[in-house]
Amino acid sequence: MNDNLKKSSTNSTAPCVSVDAIVRPVAVLFAREDSIYKDLLGCDVYDKKRNALLFDKDYPVIAHPPCRAWGNLRRFAKPEPGEKALALFAVDIIRKNGGILEHPRGSTLWKVKNLPRPGREKDKYGGYTIQVNQFWWGHRAAKATWLYIVGIEKYDLPRIPLKFGEPSHVVAWSRKRKGRRPHIGKAERERTPVDFAIWLCRAVEQCKQV
Repeated sequence: MNDNLKKSSTNSTAPCVSVDAIVRPVAVLFAREDSIYKDLLGCDVYDKKRNALLFDKDYPVIAHPPCRAWGNLRRFAKPEPGEKALALFAVDIIRKNGGILEHPRGSTLWKVKNLPRPGREKDKYGGYTIQVNQFWWGHRAAKATWLYIVGIEKYDLPRIPLKFGEPSHVVAWSRKRKGRRPHIGKAERERTPVDFAIWLCRAVEQCKQV
């Protein structure tokens, strides 16, 4: 896939993955309505309107289930009815079809679904977790992320970039912190950087049938 990136006919600034380069289609579950994945050829994208709970196909998945009910600030979160269960559904689909689930570092989903933490041995589904930072792929703020991966060996993952320096923004600033940098808004927190989306697609195309 590395040699098959091309511009979209609908968005001249968005790099697209050639559909010919993907062995099987890749499903993207719980995407934003303005998701960059809609500009990546070969991605079968399920946003809120399309309803990922209706997904019943057998190809591998990239899942971005809502995380506010599972994160460090879950005490202050106001998830919609049924929203928390979407992450449980995503884990089950990943374990069935293979793919990658993305959630913030420290997500309590790992404890509830008995997912292996970064550095631990694979679970009985062959799944493992790595920690990355979306800043490495162009996010303006540091965003430590856990990826639960099934059906893809670590040596088959695309090269993970390393980016040094300090992000220009923060996810949320603290009154106790001096020299505060600007914080990003909700939409930017939720969006997947285009280079990260492409990396995830490249990884999931290596997915073996579970």
